[in-house]
Amino acid sequence: MDDDKKTATVSADAVPDIAVGHQEPQNVSFWTKLVSHIWDSDQHLKSPEERALVRKLDFGILICATLGWVFTKDQRGTNGKLPLTTISADIDQGNLANAYVSGMKEDLNIQGNEYTYMQMCYTISFAIMQIPANIIALKVRPRICIVICELGWTVFTFAQAGATSSSQMYAFRFLVGLFESGFSPIIIFLLGSWYTKTELAKRVAIWHVTGFFGQATSGFLQAGIYASLDGHLGLPGWRWLYIICGCMSLPVAISVWFLLPDYPHNTKAWYITEDDRRLAMHRAAKQNKSEITGVLDLNLVKRMFGSWRWWVLCLMYIFYGNSCQSNQYFSIYLKRRVQRVTTQRYTSFANLVTMVSDFGWGFGSGMTGNRVWWIIGPLLITTLPGASILTAWPGEDAARVAAFFLVACGYVTAVTWRWANEVNSGNAEERALTISSMNGLFYATNSFLPILIFPQTTGPRFPRGFPSIIAFTVAAIALTLLADFLHKRQLRQEAAASTASELQESDPQDAVAMDTDLDKGKAGDASRLSTSSIV
Repeated sequence: MDDDKKTATVSADAVPDIAVGHQEPQNVSFWTKLVSHIWDSDQHLKSPEERALVRKLDFGILICATLGWVFTKDQRGTNGKLPLTTISADIDQGNLANAYVSGMKEDLNIQGNEYTYMQMCYTISFAIMQIPANIIALKVRPRICIVICELGWTVFTFAQAGATSSSQMYAFRFLVGLFESGFSPIIIFLLGSWYTKTELAKRVAIWHVTGFFGQATSGFLQAGIYASLDGHLGLPGWRWLYIICGCMSLPVAISVWFLLPDYPHNTKAWYITEDDRRLAMHRAAKQNKSEITGVLDLNLVKRMFGSWRWWVLCLMYIFYGNSCQSNQYFSIYLKRRVQRVTTQRYTSFANLVTMVSDFGWGFGSGMTGNRVWWIIGPLLITTLPGASILTAWPGEDAARVAAFFLVACGYVTAVTWRWANEVNSGNAEERALTISSMNGLFYATNSFLPILIFPQTTGPRFPRGFPSIIAFTVAAIALTLLADFLHKRQLRQEAAASTASELQESDPQDAVAMDTDLDKGKAGDASRLSTSSIV
């Protein structure tokens, strides 16, 4: 185990065991255990005080996270869907697509690939602020950071309602992406700082699927607005959608200010007592989560870039994220086949399918305690066959629509982020930067890839796009398996090092033998890796 990890990790003994004196978990009925296991597998084993704390966290963090995710996950793609970005953000994530097919294209005279460039402007700003956002959140309270993000997002959502040209939309979308960029990495890091391993998977799943609810709501909302407000006060329906979404996001900023609890060690939330705070720190220590120090130095950089974790997890997420692009182009396909309102309803139903399946994968991962196969399995049974059908491009509309709905089930982001938090639990700052790097590097690649493989002029068949999705999916699966192998090997080495350290204290001779065996094991691993590389 490296020295940085030893010094950064908080000892459970160092945190006052405030659970002492609390009531022991009481015997409960089989039904109560069953219901508890469905929600949290260890719910019936927690003391009343710990259960009360978790309920407070669900009330505070989840409300802020889900509302912000639904309202701030901005206008991202044709169907608004990418693995990560918030009811305002997510509603607006689908707004660009819905606005495009509901009159914006004609009103702004959008030509050629200008729609793709609008997506790219958002993506570039979103990508470049991922790492800086989490760095700022390590120094400034997350509550302040996210309120600023929400307010900025609100201002420039209103601005899009007044756009008169593609050039203005480029600028407004760049600024929307800039302010939205900090939300997701900060929330993911914050969730991982408060919740335990048995709790986190379902919370991340709940948080993430509300984004797809927002996108689905966007389609129905746009259909309703177009039917009732189009032409009202001389404004087309797509402009009213941005106005309404801007009005919806302001209450989110207010809720964040009063409800988001910051980190366990510095929270001042009105509903978190001092005992709650100490219990939260105790829980984190028991989970071997390191203390958040905010120290960003050369040692941290060396630790992060010198580890397999940053490299493999970032590459895995880049390929996984880009494998989720297919369903973004569902509405482009539908626009040429069915009426406008029908297009919005179809894409909304696709978002609802994504919401159910994404939560199902996260729920299954939480129930079984497994992460890897709840990432690989869905990709194998949904994204790969769906992208293969779209690559073949059968003549029947039913087959194509079924394929789009199939790839809509391939989102495993909730499981991926849960796993990233687990793998990087040894150092809080490394965890924050790795999470933001994964998201930032994905969006950096996604800022130009759609132009290369999904240019609007080749739609709706996109002969370069759908075959690329197959390659991305295969690469994501391979890198997930590699990360799993390296993580398990790391855990074995840390367990052996810990055993050797304990033996050193009791019998130095046994410790020397243990160190020798450990060195032989590392040499064997290195030899096998070298041989496999040659092959």
